[in-house]
Amino acid sequence: MTKIDKVLFTGKTHTTLSRRDGATRAAHGSLDLKLSGSDGQEQVLSAVQSHPTAERLFAGAWSSCYIAAIGLVAAQMKVTLPADLAVEIEVDLGQTGAEWFLQARLNVHAPGLAQDVAEKLAHAADEVCPYSKATRGNIEVAINVFTA
Repeated sequence: MTKIDKVLFTGKTHTTLSRRDGATRAAHGSLDLKLSGSDGQEQVLSAVQSHPTAERLFAGAWSSCYIAAIGLVAAQMKVTLPADLAVEIEVDLGQTGAEWFLQARLNVHAPGLAQDVAEKLAHAADEVCPYSKATRGNIEVAINVFTA
C-alpha cells in the first residue's frame, strides 16, 4: 500500500449511539444527522460541516456502519457498551508524487470498558463492518481505542 506523503484535507466525523428522544445539537456551521440502524437503535452523526466534502460523507457513512458493528459484536460477546460510546473517523485525502490517495483513522472512545475488551470489540467490528471490508488492503487504516 502506498503511504501519503502530503495530506491535503481531512474529513472528520463524530458518531454516537443515542438512546434518547429529541434533537441533537452541535456547534455552529455543522450538520447533525440521526440515522437508524437495522437493529432500530438510533445513531447520531454530529459536528459535520454544513457542506460536507466527499471525505466527510465517506467518514460519516463508515462511522455509522462501524458503530453499528461494534453494537452487534458487543451483543454477541455479551458486553454492555458505555452510554457515551463514540466513534470518530478521520479520512485524509493526500498525495504521493502526482498520485492521490486516502488513508483513515478509526478512533473508538469506550469510557469505562477494560482496554483489552474495547480493543477486541474494535477489531472484531472492523472484521464485520462492510466499509472496513471494502477499504481493507486498499487504503492505510489505523484503529485507535481509548477507554479513559
